[in-house]
Amino acid sequence: MNRDLGINLCRVTEAAALGSAKYLGQGRKNESDNIAVDQMRAMFTYLGINGKVVIGEGEIDEAPMLYIGEEIGNMHEDDVVDIAVDPIDGTSSLANGASNSISVIAVAPKGCILNAPDVYMNKIATGSKAKGFIDINKSVKENIENVAKALDKKISDITVSVLNRPRHEKLVEEIRATGARISMVEDGDVLTAIATELSCGKIDLIMGIGGAPEGVIAAAALKCLGGDFQGVFAPSDSKQVKRCIKMGVDFDKVYKIEDLVKGDDVLFAATGITDGTFLKGVSYMKNNMAKTESLLLRLPSGTIRFINSVHKLNQKLDQK
Repeated sequence: MNRDLGINLCRVTEAAALGSAKYLGQGRKNESDNIAVDQMRAMFTYLGINGKVVIGEGEIDEAPMLYIGEEIGNMHEDDVVDIAVDPIDGTSSLANGASNSISVIAVAPKGCILNAPDVYMNKIATGSKAKGFIDINKSVKENIENVAKALDKKISDITVSVLNRPRHEKLVEEIRATGARISMVEDGDVLTAIATELSCGKIDLIMGIGGAPEGVIAAAALKCLGGDFQGVFAPSDSKQVKRCIKMGVDFDKVYKIEDLVKGDDVLFAATGITDGTFLKGVSYMKNNMAKTESLLLRLPSGTIRFINSVHKLNQKLDQK
């Protein structure tokens, strides 16, 4: 893919973050998501790609824009790509004025990103130093012990991130029984997965059940970072089962990182909406200006870029 595509992806996530951050703490999840989708979709028209959304806001009859199967970009370039988007990963966090809400995109050549149904997935992920030491079929205790060994840490120094949900009560009990630490998060497991590599040891492992689309996007980021990810689809009701069957999901298969994101040409971009573990949220300044912080990952070069930008919002409106 074009080397310049990455910075343009950041412009897309920046636009979504700048629009939605206005709703910080206002409890308006739908409004913030709508404007993030609108801003992201508008910016995609400037990209020199022939793109197809494989993970988006839903099916064509559920979402007016960024729906699964939608073609985006100017369609005149050679970059024929799959696109996975989440205009706001952490809508509840944004609505409640909490941390770790981001806008995120992953891009890879056509046929390389799994078109995952919007159902639950049981996940486990870790950073590059523990790659190959996780196995979702093994017990919680075994996985924590193996990651601790890989990281040369005591089990009591290992921190496992878990979404704060009632369904994870047993998982939390099993983690506590090992003596490991737990970091409970309310929302946004994409950023938490990335934190296993970039948080300087604050998060070592993620475990638990969350959205499958978010799992694929997290896997794309971790692939760029050399990390590891495994997932098993775990539909919660008959409707989700039917959706999985329709999309060819193998319920017995452990989907490893290479199954979710194939090949060696992957781009990932994220912009902070609210302050988080390693990305600052949008801050609005005088004279109608704003600051953003973004993360850009490029697999072919292994480059990790943190991009701090100052936006003159009046000029952006004039350009539109």
